Amino acid sequence: MSRKILIAATSHAFLGATGKATGAYVSEMAHPWATFIDVGYEVELVSVRGGAIPLDGVDRNDAVNAHFLDDEAIANQLRASRDATQINPRDYAAIFFAGGHGTMWDFPNAHALLALARDIYQRDGVIGAVCHGPAALVNLTLSDGRYLVAGKAVAAFTNAEESAAGLTDVVPFLLHDGLAARGARLHAAANWAANVITDGRLVTGQNPASAAGVAQAMLRVLHG
Repeated sequence: MSRKILIAATSHAFLGATGKATGAYVSEMAHPWATFIDVGYEVELVSVRGGAIPLDGVDRNDAVNAHFLDDEAIANQLRASRDATQINPRDYAAIFFAGGHGTMWDFPNAHALLALARDIYQRDGVIGAVCHGPAALVNLTLSDGRYLVAGKAVAAFTNAEESAAGLTDVVPFLLHDGLAARGARLHAAANWAANVITDGRLVTGQNPASAAGVAQAMLRVLHG
């Protein structure tokens, strides 16, 4: 089995027409990264368009975030990430879709990235996603045309959390509604509470508090 895992990030840097910055939420990359490398996996980054990854939630008071941002290999990839066309799915055991509001604009139609995830999954790999990262699952189909999430138990950023964040009318769609339309069985916890759902080789989490838990659950699936 490959000992490499991809963390996928948005390339979208702005919250709709508000002019406010967004991007990939740092803790949703950093905490899974730390979880994976602690057990010997090599972690690489991929983004929708390649190049510099826009970041949100940069909190260096979180020691794991600081370690992630200061890691030389990670820092180089944050400055100049690869896109999905530059990556061979055979090399990876899993792909993890980090959140951040930017994902709502570019993950659903990131065709090369979705194809990469499908190839990893159909080679018995694991897909993980947290918070807004499951935006990648809205249009992710298998080779037979079925939506990956159809009939599967899934957690993602909830409509209630989007409302609490004051962004219901800013995001292009509500993530829970988009996943439900594809046949996902949504499992919601209280706002901001950790919530991780495993259904086969798909592992999803509701919010930033769920990020490390998704990574841990992915490892259990990989080693099961």
